[in-house]
Amino acid sequence: MGKKPFDKIPPIDQLRGRLLGRILMKMGALSREKVHECLEIQKQRGGGVRIGQIFLELGLVDETQLQIALAAKRGMEYTSIDGLDIPADVLEKVPAQMAKTSHILPIAFSKEKNELTVVLDNVDNFRATDDLRTMMGFTVTAKMTDREGLEGALTKYYETKKEDDNITELIDEIQSDAFLAEFDGRNTSIDLDELKELSESNPVKKLLNLVLLQAIRDKASDIHFEPFETEYKMRYRIDGVLYEMIPPPKYIAAALSSRIKVMANLDIAERRLPQDGRISLTVQGNPVDLRVSVLPTMFGESVVLRVLDRSQVSFDIERLGLRPDDIKTFRALVNRPNGIVIVTGPTGCGKTTTLYSALSELNTIDTKVITTEDPVEYDMDGMIQVQMKPDIGLTFARCLRSILRQDPDIILVGEIRDLETAEIAAQASLTGHLVFTTLHTNDAPSTIARLLDLGVEPFLLTATIEGIVGQRLVRKICANCKTTFEPDQAQLKDLHLTDAEIRGKKFYYGRGCNKCNGTGYKGRIGIFEIMVFNDEIRELVMQRASTNVLRVAAQKTGMRQLRDNGLAAIYEGITTVDEISKETMIEG
Repeated sequence: MGKKPFDKIPPIDQLRGRLLGRILMKMGALSREKVHECLEIQKQRGGGVRIGQIFLELGLVDETQLQIALAAKRGMEYTSIDGLDIPADVLEKVPAQMAKTSHILPIAFSKEKNELTVVLDNVDNFRATDDLRTMMGFTVTAKMTDREGLEGALTKYYETKKEDDNITELIDEIQSDAFLAEFDGRNTSIDLDELKELSESNPVKKLLNLVLLQAIRDKASDIHFEPFETEYKMRYRIDGVLYEMIPPPKYIAAALSSRIKVMANLDIAERRLPQDGRISLTVQGNPVDLRVSVLPTMFGESVVLRVLDRSQVSFDIERLGLRPDDIKTFRALVNRPNGIVIVTGPTGCGKTTTLYSALSELNTIDTKVITTEDPVEYDMDGMIQVQMKPDIGLTFARCLRSILRQDPDIILVGEIRDLETAEIAAQASLTGHLVFTTLHTNDAPSTIARLLDLGVEPFLLTATIEGIVGQRLVRKICANCKTTFEPDQAQLKDLHLTDAEIRGKKFYYGRGCNKCNGTGYKGRIGIFEIMVFNDEIRELVMQRASTNVLRVAAQKTGMRQLRDNGLAAIYEGITTVDEISKETMIEG
């Protein structure tokens, strides 16, 4: 496999923490003169280039030698895996999919210490070892090897085992596990020591690991583990729709929930109260956060993991799904010097993504942005983000008061839930701040009625609100299997369309293919309506006008309703009649 990278490698304690050039000298790869030459080159370039990059450019070392020296600097040993025969019981500690995805190979395991020794070929791949600790619960010792050797070993040990780690075989393994079978029918009579042992069960760890990797790979937004009276379900949500996976035996419910709790640093002994936590992973080099919610039910604990994968989310106003003229309107709104901009819609309609897209555009070096969120979904560089903790009294209202003393320019209030929060947000906008917030209403015009119901005075609304954005998420037709079709009368009736209105228009749907798992849809996009406040609308708000009157006035100023933007998306072949009908039926 791999070639020997150095003639001599001194003991690691002689190399740990040393300068890179010094390490390569001790390994016999470089002379003192060559190191000084490279340091001079680095100085001439202004110090912005790493010394290792210069060694590579001049051909003084190769990539493998550089990685080994960098590993030695961090205290990691080099080991050759040429001719190494790794036992099957060691290999099975890391599922094939994880080994290949993370480019990591187990080579030894100590049962007494629960210590797994692995090799990797990139010193920056330390996140893979963190994932092994988090997902599989091992104490991990990492060693360095050469890339060629590792790739050969991964092919040798895992390429022939493509089917070994599928969920069906893992469930068969669980069903034949005598220890797990002992817990059949014992949902409430499990003591703490048994829970700990369950959470360390290797088949359970492997099953959970595979479910997580498969869900993240399939771009699922949520993963559900649900106990029922006679069965245990695993489901995940893709593009807003739930799909069921092969169900495992019901008696592993406690084992799976305990394993998830261990990974999220929750209390495994507490099975009577809801718990919330977070798991951080790295999958194929991308950081992924899993937000964990544990809820006690009649038949055990229901666990839902919300997948927050930054690599799958684009915080870009241009890519939200806004029409070109709506992009201009939205940008004009979010660039106001002060006032309130509200984004409204049901749970899971993409409000957070819309607001983060606006904030990422406004988040410049000369602007201070503070957010109050429950929970903080994505970690954004350059923004001060505050997690709400209502159980200790840290509410939106209480936090907002303190935020105003932090000299912000822009404030995000995660959600307006009560009169106190609404009034403080209004006061913040009146004192020169731009405030973004969300509300749960059916459309933009009905937001006013909701705020009046909370008890906010009409004069406060007219003085502070600059605009309201209503939105929905609809599934996009799969580009690979998109085809035209003729909608039937029932579909047209749902959208209140006449034959005259659709004359000359084309309609599309997805037939279903491998790329979209047979659904005909792949990905989602937003449809929007933007209600910009003007003098007429402000006057109507002061008069407490009905939602319908406000809607008509907003349309006169150029607001296109959700349904109209949805129809445009249908005619452009972006989505289907069924999707728009489902999401905008209330528009009529």
